[in-house]
Amino acid sequence: MTAHSSTSMTNLPQPDHPYKVMAVYKFAPLPDVESLKAPLAAFCCTREIKGTLILAPEGINGTVSGSPQAIEALADFLFVSGPFGTRLAGAEVKYSYADTAPFLRMKVRLKPEIVTLRAPQVDPNRQVGTYVEPEDWNALIERNDVVLVDTRNDYEVGIGTFQRALDPNTQSFVEFKDFVAKNLDPKRDKKVAMFCTGGIRCEKASSYMLSQGFEEVFHLKGGILKYLEVVPETESRFSGECFVFDERVSVGHGLELGQATLCRACRHPLTAADRQHQHYVEGVSCAYCADDSDKHQAAAERQRQMDLARQRGRAHMGDAVADDAARARAEKIERAEQSRLANKG
Repeated sequence: MTAHSSTSMTNLPQPDHPYKVMAVYKFAPLPDVESLKAPLAAFCCTREIKGTLILAPEGINGTVSGSPQAIEALADFLFVSGPFGTRLAGAEVKYSYADTAPFLRMKVRLKPEIVTLRAPQVDPNRQVGTYVEPEDWNALIERNDVVLVDTRNDYEVGIGTFQRALDPNTQSFVEFKDFVAKNLDPKRDKKVAMFCTGGIRCEKASSYMLSQGFEEVFHLKGGILKYLEVVPETESRFSGECFVFDERVSVGHGLELGQATLCRACRHPLTAADRQHQHYVEGVSCAYCADDSDKHQAAAERQRQMDLARQRGRAHMGDAVADDAARARAEKIERAEQSRLANKG
């Protein structure tokens, strides 16, 4: 079964890791989206797949992880045998691997859009820019007549981006429209190339720019993740690491685990240099939230609870918390029953 549309050869090793990660998106009409949520959630939960999948009338988007066998079964469910039929065939899918669980629980969410732009005139099912394969990306972005734009948010750009790329300095994707209006001109900028994490934001962004009169709009097929997967590091024009929306925080070339961590107070990704800042306290604060004492207090208490849970050999977050709580209740009941029998005797 072919679950994705890319023909690029992979540089990924064939790893022996317990968790396989699937990042997937596809713009496809799903008018019956409400009836799809329950069977998809049930399928994932019964196979201990965790992560987030977003369903909307315009398609699907998300990242999940589980055992390699479970993820392979999910791919078949989404693209062949499940209630989606063949509507998701040709989806953009990227796989990677992890030694520890990247996600703590499973969520299937219904939303108006799979990536929020709030531009009703945009329809990636009808019109998008020109896809550029990762192997051809370097030649395109090195041209002097091409304007290169990073469509991601500021905290993502901060830990890694392509050389010469414009940073829109946005905090949410809906602000991208304002960036275009203020900084780009269809009469001047005849050729625009854009990129994002996995390709989905560029589908919306390129469709929007075409609706605004831009003549030639290109976007990196499969996004930064596919580029880091298939382009050798010696030929790469990407500097730094790529932020990902799970517990891995970032990945580098070959989709190897990156060095970035998250500030647990403000959720801002932190590079090694950020962690040397005077305001950095592990699990409590960083330079980006140095003036927010309320966040620091909450984070300090959360860190204390995590440390206590670790000392007791208990989970602190995710579905494992419920499992630990159930075990604790069972142990308490067992102790009480043993005590009752002992007293009776």
